[in-house]
Amino acid sequence: MSTEDRPPAPRSLAEELRARGDASLGALLRSRPDLITPVPTDLTQLATRAGTRASVVRALERLDRFALQTAEALAVAADPATYGELLGLMAGDDADPAVVAALPHALDGLREQALVWGDDDRLRLVRTARELLAPSPQHPSPTGLGPTVQEATAGMSPGRIQEIVTAAGLASTHDSVSAVTALAGLFTDRARMAALLADAPADSLDVLERLVWGPPYGQVTADPAPRLRWLLDRGLLLPTAPGTVVLPREVALHLRRGLAHRTPEPVPPVVETAAVHRPQVVDSAAAGQAYTALATVEELLKDWDEGGPAVLRAGGLSVRDLKRTAVALDVPEPVAAFWVELAYAAGLIASDGDADERYAATPAYDEWLELPAAERWSLLVTAWLAATRTAGLVGGRDAKDHTLSTLGPGLDRSAAPEVRHRVLALLAGLPEGAAPSAGSVLARLRWERPLRGDRREDDLRGRLAEWALSEAELLGVTGRGALSAQGRALLGAPPAPAPGPEAEPAGPGDKLPVHHHHRTTPLAPLSPAEQAVASAAAARLLAPLLPEPLDHVLLQADLTAVAPGPLRRPLADMLGVLADVESKGGATVYRFTPGSVRRALDAGQAASDLHAFLATHSRTPVPQPLAYLIDDVARRHGHLRVGAASAYVRCDDDAVLSEILADKRAAGLGLRRLAPTVLAAQADPAGLLEGLRSMGFAPAAESAEGDVLITRALAHRTPPRTAPEPVPDGPPVPDDTLLSAALRAIRAGDRASTTPRKPGAAPAADGELPRTGAAETLATMQAAVLTGEALWIGYVNAEGAASQRVVAPIRVEGGFVTAYDHTADEVRTYPLHRITGVAELADDAG
Repeated sequence: MSTEDRPPAPRSLAEELRARGDASLGALLRSRPDLITPVPTDLTQLATRAGTRASVVRALERLDRFALQTAEALAVAADPATYGELLGLMAGDDADPAVVAALPHALDGLREQALVWGDDDRLRLVRTARELLAPSPQHPSPTGLGPTVQEATAGMSPGRIQEIVTAAGLASTHDSVSAVTALAGLFTDRARMAALLADAPADSLDVLERLVWGPPYGQVTADPAPRLRWLLDRGLLLPTAPGTVVLPREVALHLRRGLAHRTPEPVPPVVETAAVHRPQVVDSAAAGQAYTALATVEELLKDWDEGGPAVLRAGGLSVRDLKRTAVALDVPEPVAAFWVELAYAAGLIASDGDADERYAATPAYDEWLELPAAERWSLLVTAWLAATRTAGLVGGRDAKDHTLSTLGPGLDRSAAPEVRHRVLALLAGLPEGAAPSAGSVLARLRWERPLRGDRREDDLRGRLAEWALSEAELLGVTGRGALSAQGRALLGAPPAPAPGPEAEPAGPGDKLPVHHHHRTTPLAPLSPAEQAVASAAAARLLAPLLPEPLDHVLLQADLTAVAPGPLRRPLADMLGVLADVESKGGATVYRFTPGSVRRALDAGQAASDLHAFLATHSRTPVPQPLAYLIDDVARRHGHLRVGAASAYVRCDDDAVLSEILADKRAAGLGLRRLAPTVLAAQADPAGLLEGLRSMGFAPAAESAEGDVLITRALAHRTPPRTAPEPVPDGPPVPDDTLLSAALRAIRAGDRASTTPRKPGAAPAADGELPRTGAAETLATMQAAVLTGEALWIGYVNAEGAASQRVVAPIRVEGGFVTAYDHTADEVRTYPLHRITGVAELADDAG
């Protein structure tokens, strides 16, 4: 294309945005969704918003390391800079091939995000980004470069500048500006700079070597040493304040052989393989962990079935309750906090909202229990993927130095879902069965988001990644550190790369291979509908790997029962009432005790029911000791009756009542004999039942009619609760419908604000509403109806919001004008009194 045919270079970011197509503008709005919250009225407002500090900071935080290094290089280059100058700063004199290959892509990304604009011969970094990234004494640049010669000599006396120019071997000039220009030209001329430094003392070169990669500032005394004096005389060091000198940017770049960064990083770090396992081993191990996860959550909720721990006044669990939960689950406290938070995120537990507020299972827990095991797992992991609450923070301190508690406030971190997804996506890029080293995963994430690495928030990002790896293993998304098939399906990832020779199992002494995995197409987070499909696919893959529930146990002569695997729910529920769990693992051991048998009888079971149940579900004969235990407890069960007097005890055997009265342990019950077979008590019926049971008796409660009451352990449930909503990490990425509507509105608003008007028709300044009188407005509208011409109008809606619009009037009547609104792309009716003015469009308006 000839110079004459080439379109004129944009003079502003707004002009460049105006020249973009919808696809390019759509990509910008997707990468920076804050720009359409709310939708800008036109492209000028969009460009202004893209240059605000908050928006630019957010965009810079989402750059990868090389893109950020490119922006930092532009911040220390001339404004504007040419592509050749930028390439020199990034690739250096040696023209690093990797940098040369990667720079166009990085620059395109900066342009797409509206951080850089202009053609290759006039590249400009957005002013706000330049202010954020350019070196200053208060905010050193990551490049380690200092100010330019011109910046460093600002305020220096003309005489001193001429002395420096002369000492550097340059001819003196008549003014400081030309002297500074000549000095900068010397420092940027490689041949002349090499000749100047060839005469430098060795210890002076050592000083430059210490400053060259930054920080560029140093301290000097009032009487500098000769090695420093040599540098100061020639301007190779320039004073910036009393006792402080700086290495000018041009000198540093010469010594660096043109590089703005010591180590340009055009290629992301590889994700190294720490171990390789057969895919079947990974999937089986992950399935085992998935089963354990389900069992753990069930055990947690069973422990809280009749009402869990109290809610602290500030919200959350107390440290004591977390410890008690950890002991009940037989896991460390941080792991217990994770399971509690996961159940909360999945909507399975919540606060009951009572006056004496406690945590309890929700009605959704009962529905969850009825689902097949694989579907229960998929609900848990889907909630985990999206949750912003971060269990790893439990025990830490918030900004006010308050301890962060499980289920308490302050645990939301909006970056958590994105970090989890990215960690799993990196694992998905490895061959099947490959487990990465955690260090290489963290290094890759730091390359992808480098700004946060130097701040406290980025330290959290690294910890989020570590927690994601360990939590994925706990949930069975990974097995032995490698992503499982069900985990891959959960992400909606394509099939794993074909394994190479390294996919053989690694022996104890084998050298582990390194997987050189460079750029891959990132897996985008799924929409809710896509995630539901992916979760269902993951559940289908997991289902065949989970153990089949059993319908039998093995009864032992020592009053125990062994369940060699998971039990079907009715069997597990009944056995949980009739016996106590003694140990868990691959097989669960239950122990029968008088208390557990009495618990089953209290729940309404008769001795004959218990004998029949055990005989049906045991693969071994029912041992005599167990049968005797059931009969013995049943024989005594209900022998005593407790009712409300405050409470009373009734028994046909008056000797038993006499024995109770004589027992010192009954003193606190306030018992007295009302009749030979009746005792009255001051304690309530529940307290009396508990007291008599602690004395070794087995009373039964009775109703006012004298019938035995079967006291069942009623499950305590909260009212219906919704799972906590994740805290978004900024505005959501717009969907296609919103994006299309936003683009139409921005284009139409831009057309309204930039369409030429006839001279003198509306004496309003750019950006202001046109102003005409009511009579002129009406007459112009009626004329436009006859001619079919479009008009430019100013309009103020009922809420007082003003806008400019291009409309084609169709009808004017009853104080209203009906017109086709080009801005909204539809026919609308406007009250005439809300139209501030009209202007005719120029005949050549597009």
